[in-house]
Amino acid sequence: MSGAGRITLGDLDVDRLGFGAMRITGEGIWGPPADPDGAVALLRRVRELGVDFIDTADSYGPNVSEELIARALHPYDGLVIATKAGFTRSGPGSWTRDGRPEHIREALDGSLRRLGVEAIDVYQFHWPDPAVAFEESLGPFIEARAQGKVRHIGLSNVSVAQLEQALEMTAIVSVQNEYNATDRMHQDVLDACTQRGIAFIPYAPVAQGKLTGRGGALERIARAHDASASQIALAWLLAISPVMLPIPGTSSIAHLEENVAAAQLVLSDSELAELSAA
Repeated sequence: MSGAGRITLGDLDVDRLGFGAMRITGEGIWGPPADPDGAVALLRRVRELGVDFIDTADSYGPNVSEELIARALHPYDGLVIATKAGFTRSGPGSWTRDGRPEHIREALDGSLRRLGVEAIDVYQFHWPDPAVAFEESLGPFIEARAQGKVRHIGLSNVSVAQLEQALEMTAIVSVQNEYNATDRMHQDVLDACTQRGIAFIPYAPVAQGKLTGRGGALERIARAHDASASQIALAWLLAISPVMLPIPGTSSIAHLEENVAAAQLVLSDSELAELSAA
């Protein structure tokens, strides 16, 4: 267990620093990794470090991330596995939104099979599809929970209006949008989640490495704590909202250990204010 504290997702209780399993696949988030055994070892190290929330998607690979998670960690004792549906893939770097109900149902059955579970802990709508009405796409998620195939529903890449629309239809336990110290475009969504007690899962929590070497407040505060800029970025996220659930991802065990250690950092009020104003 890290020092990040705990958060609830419906009736699930998890550590407030998770792991994002997108980058355990091949280049371009396509195909298997160059070293599948290394990816399995990484996932097992995630568990050894006390991380108990793992986020993935059927489109990561596609299918590869879920398959590796099952190989490494099934039967998931004490772990919460969250996955997503709403994309199709045709090659490296190719992402096509697909929010059709028939696609969501088919994707769900595939994820259940690959993960080797009867019910997915948190099933997330990956990205609203402009070609399909939002409520139509959400329908199969609600249906799947009623059938016992899904325990809880989450959203990803949504606006406040879409969150509110979803909440009128069903309970939502999490929202996953891009958010980090240098990109706060979804501040309004974070604020809405904080007010409602809904877990906010910031993807790209350290801007996928863009924070490193920026200089300025982040680098200065990192030096003061004998930490990396990425660690300070994670510590800042954890401090600014009690519903924050970062999921830094990596294919490196050393980087994983560095990320988890960030939960032990305590930033001063003045450091938090400086970073928040940057």
